[in-house]
Amino acid sequence: MRVLVTGGTGFIGSHSVAGLIADGHSVRLLVRDPSRVPTALGPLGVDVESIEVVLGDVTDAEAVDNALLDCDAVLHAASVNSFDSRDHARMRRVNAAGTDVVLGVAATEGVDPIVYVSAFSALLPTEKPVITPDGDVGRPRDTYMATKAEADRIARDYQDAGASVVITYPGATLGPHDPHVGDQLTRLRNVLRGMMPMWPNGGCPMGDVRDVARLHVAVMESGLEPRRLIAPTRYVSTREYMETLREVTGRSLPAAFLPAGALLPMGRLTEWMQRIVPMHIPIEYGAIYTCLVSKPVDTSATKELLEGGQQFDLKRSLTDAVRWLYGKGLISRRMAGTAISASAGSWGGR
Repeated sequence: MRVLVTGGTGFIGSHSVAGLIADGHSVRLLVRDPSRVPTALGPLGVDVESIEVVLGDVTDAEAVDNALLDCDAVLHAASVNSFDSRDHARMRRVNAAGTDVVLGVAATEGVDPIVYVSAFSALLPTEKPVITPDGDVGRPRDTYMATKAEADRIARDYQDAGASVVITYPGATLGPHDPHVGDQLTRLRNVLRGMMPMWPNGGCPMGDVRDVARLHVAVMESGLEPRRLIAPTRYVSTREYMETLREVTGRSLPAAFLPAGALLPMGRLTEWMQRIVPMHIPIEYGAIYTCLVSKPVDTSATKELLEGGQQFDLKRSLTDAVRWLYGKGLISRRMAGTAISASAGSWGGR
């Protein structure tokens, strides 16, 4: 297939592009900045010269239509993923509107499949004990989560109208090779730098970017019914996260755990302060709220599609992420600790 990928220079997008090419698909990218393509895809072993690049924005219907010419399928992975209040306006402009444009043009052109990358947080909060892919779209109180929920409702509307839309729901995503050092790797880096001594109780579904890419390769098949799939993931508590990171790095990494509900007012305060403070404040309302309302996830349909496969290994993902951060010069050897000599994982490849 010839697949148009939006967000192909992002974390999930770049790994998905590498997976699609390895599976024999040809890829065309819709990007705002072509200079990002080599730095995002080169480290993943992708022959950048083999990829078509079209300049444009996902909110521009004409640009999307031009990019879709002669394409069989689309993977819409472009969105603004951030709990930083300085990104609120951009999230509102891109996440829902961009999804409506890309899916609308693709549906009109009869593209099959149309794969939309949502987020597990679009299904929050829920009264059910387990998050299921076919559960109701939530109405979360955080801006990022709310824009992903709105985009998810748009994607479901296209499904109901008969478009060949597949919706995937990644968890909080870890792993190596994040071109923009996004939310999860920034948080990991901040922990290793000693900037996060206080954590909310609770947790959230987590997964590895390479497993998300594997799912996107698996659903790149035409003629199937619309469906919704939670990416390979499992619920990880904040305590398990920190305990595993201590094991990976051999460091003590002191941390206090407080009720998430009690930390929400502090999160709201820093959310307001972040609008006027230039440096990032590593206390985010959205992250605290996510820990408060998250629950375990049902990935049974995904396991069936992928025929089991490797289950999410938190230690492997953290090891590979820490080693990658060190290799990029984003943390010191002392911060990386024993992860540098660890045998678990292999941060150098997909």
